Amino acid sequence: MMILLLFTILGLFLILRFLSKTSSLEILFKLFRSFGDRFHVYQSYRVPQLNDLSQENELYHKVSTYLISLPSLEDSDFTNLITGSKSNDIVLHLDTNQTIRDIFLGARVTWKIEKSENNGRRVFVLRLRKNDKRRILRPYLQHILSVADDIDQRKKEIKLHINVVDNQSGQNGRWRSVVFNHPSSLDTLVMDSDLKNRVKSDLEMFLKSKQYYHRLGRVWKRSYLLYGASGTGKSSFVAAMARFLHFDVYDIDLSKVSDDSDLKMLLLQTTRRSIILIEDLDRFLIEKSGDVSLSGVLNFMDGIISCCGEEKVMVFTMNNKDQVDQTVLRPGRIDVHLQFPLCDFSAFKSLANSYLGVKEHKLFPQVEEIFQVGASLSPAEIGEIMISNRSSPTRALKSVITALQSTSSNAKRVSRRLSDSESARNSQDLSDHSGMFSRDHSVREFRKLYGLLRIGSRRKEDSLDLTSTLDKDQGSRHEA
Repeated sequence: MMILLLFTILGLFLILRFLSKTSSLEILFKLFRSFGDRFHVYQSYRVPQLNDLSQENELYHKVSTYLISLPSLEDSDFTNLITGSKSNDIVLHLDTNQTIRDIFLGARVTWKIEKSENNGRRVFVLRLRKNDKRRILRPYLQHILSVADDIDQRKKEIKLHINVVDNQSGQNGRWRSVVFNHPSSLDTLVMDSDLKNRVKSDLEMFLKSKQYYHRLGRVWKRSYLLYGASGTGKSSFVAAMARFLHFDVYDIDLSKVSDDSDLKMLLLQTTRRSIILIEDLDRFLIEKSGDVSLSGVLNFMDGIISCCGEEKVMVFTMNNKDQVDQTVLRPGRIDVHLQFPLCDFSAFKSLANSYLGVKEHKLFPQVEEIFQVGASLSPAEIGEIMISNRSSPTRALKSVITALQSTSSNAKRVSRRLSDSESARNSQDLSDHSGMFSRDHSVREFRKLYGLLRIGSRRKEDSLDLTSTLDKDQGSRHEA
């Protein structure tokens, strides 16, 4: 009996192994699934390529994008292979009468591509069990839209938009755009690692916080202030943010904005999922060189007009925020303040690793010592020195040391001059005060001597006038 059972198990194993190497097993599965489908009632939904106005149906595009991303597409009976947007990209493309299966929340659904009998255009047909309709239909469609949006966002090219003067706009609006291929990324930025991680977390949390912002009754946007000296990496940080978020960048030149209303119109013409950038805002506010008022800037930052369009990040850069009216910097207008300091030794080591491929060097202690005495350069200045001497790391480091020593000696020279001028000014002020004191003393002594000389000469006259003066005083009292 046991021998018969073993032979039976062995025979089934050999049959299954044979079927697995052929299409027989897959055919059996299809027959079993087809047999099971006969015991369920199905409902179908059509997604045409064109709507009733013969315009492109946006949902059709979303469904197409979603289906192409499904792993089950590769398991379908056939599909098309075409060249993508880049010459080395090969992508799968849907074909007419192709059937694609998907599973959502445990329910099996199928998509089939057909041709419309009316206009010959393609139509997606969704087929699902009626028992699952109420449970999954709406969530499933929302899932398709969300996945398609994410795919489109990753595939699209990032663009940089700049505003032009109104009389140059023509028929294309106030914005001109170019493809934004800046290579900067958050990984390549020379920045404190903890701060970089916090920025990443903040941006990722922002992307996922639509419902949270709406529950609080707030507009789904985030604002950053980047402040620091020129060459400290503020613009590169904006480019890295754009790549990380995959957002377009709208760079607003306030000198080309005619008035407050024009600034509002520019904001209205920006799209969702974009970065709104205003650089050197402190210089504009201090010099008041444009036609936009402080009130116009404040309304742009958090006024009612800023509520038009969501999922936006506003970025403002400044060299020195201490000279700016504090109403510009209050919470609500600026959510995150990020300082970009001059280069220190830690940042220098990161630059040396990135630009020269050097993690340790015998000249590093000398560089560290120079930084400790107060020498400083911007990351851009040090980076440029390293690029110019990248063929020889030692020469590059020596050039950096020379530049740092130059700035250090210049700073000491300036400090010494300021100290000397201050001392000279104090001594001059002291001598001026002593001179004034001497002159005042001489004048007082002269006036005192002059008064004594006149007392003797005028004493007789004073005694003669004394009686008449008293009489006048008494007469005046009687009159009073």
